[in-house]
Amino acid sequence: MVTVSLVITLALSAVFLGMAIRTRQLISEENVVRARSLFNSIILAREWNAHYGGVFVEKKAGVSSNPYLRNPDIRTSDGKTYTKRNPALMTREISELAARKGLFTFHITSLKPLNPANTADAFEQSALKNFETGSAEQFMTDRAGGALFRYMAPLFVERPCLQCHEHQGYRIGDVRGGISVSFDVQDVAAKIRNNTLAIIFFSFLTILSLLGLIYYFSMRLIKKMYEARRHIERLATIDGLTGVFNRRHLVSRFVVEFARGRRHKKPLGCIILDLDRFKNVNDTHGHLTGDKVLKEVALRLSTSVRDYDILGRYGGEEFLVVLPETGVAECTRLAERIRSVIKEQPIEGITVTASLGATVSSDRDETIDDMVKRADDALYRAKDEGRDRVIFTSPA
Repeated sequence: MVTVSLVITLALSAVFLGMAIRTRQLISEENVVRARSLFNSIILAREWNAHYGGVFVEKKAGVSSNPYLRNPDIRTSDGKTYTKRNPALMTREISELAARKGLFTFHITSLKPLNPANTADAFEQSALKNFETGSAEQFMTDRAGGALFRYMAPLFVERPCLQCHEHQGYRIGDVRGGISVSFDVQDVAAKIRNNTLAIIFFSFLTILSLLGLIYYFSMRLIKKMYEARRHIERLATIDGLTGVFNRRHLVSRFVVEFARGRRHKKPLGCIILDLDRFKNVNDTHGHLTGDKVLKEVALRLSTSVRDYDILGRYGGEEFLVVLPETGVAECTRLAERIRSVIKEQPIEGITVTASLGATVSSDRDETIDDMVKRADDALYRAKDEGRDRVIFTSPA
């Protein structure tokens, strides 16, 4: 049972651990999908911007010119000034707007940035080096100071890019840099922790409940097996009709007591009784009545002998009693008591008597057969002398 419980516990633990790991993987995959979507959105916006060679916005209060562009401002006939927003500046300003709203941030960067503000951090530097060797994307969860999901994919040099970057030696198709996307996943991380704790709790509860059920049913099974074994043992040792020992078990116990008596030099008594004219009971009243008589006789015998005496059914209507540490006088007295108890009250309206032969062991007895023969001879003498009596035969 311990082995089975351990195997089930390990199996369920593995299942729940797999569920927890899979949940984390799904959430991580969802973060990657979200980051890709944000990245692709800004790429589309950049392509739109680059397609038109940049866009101009009115230069109002708080709007400054891009210092990294040549002649970024134009003045219209109505006296207004417009300044150019190229893809890089547009990306940064969208990132700043999204960050103020607590949504996400973009950071355009490269290993050779024109703008010092675009200098790559450690994650971005590692990603950019991997892009140069063919990597398509990089991502991680930065837990320093919270939980921030970071994603980065490369930017490739296209023809509009050469306007600003050709002097840096870039060619079309080169990895010019990349855009990293960052967004807060602290709430998601908290949910993951709560989900993991819930999985641990329910797994513990499930395993505990299952082990409890296993223990309960195992105990029931053990009890049933014990009862079955007791029943089998009873069938092997008890006479099915009378409820006393059957002949086989009776003889085996007789052999044990005989050997013990010889070893300790203690006397051993033996009584054989046979019900008188029992065939007439069966013939006159039927076998069912005969069975009831045998059961009642066995019950009366059980209440007449001592607790340590050994009683069994020796034959059809014959019973044998083994009397440990019992001498002649006590053996004779017990035999007379048994005879009177059987005769005392009618059974099924029938007066039942018994003839008894008794003996005790001697040093000359080699086996129990010697004692049984003496007791059996005494029984036949009791029959011949008129039945309903006890005949004791002393060892020669």
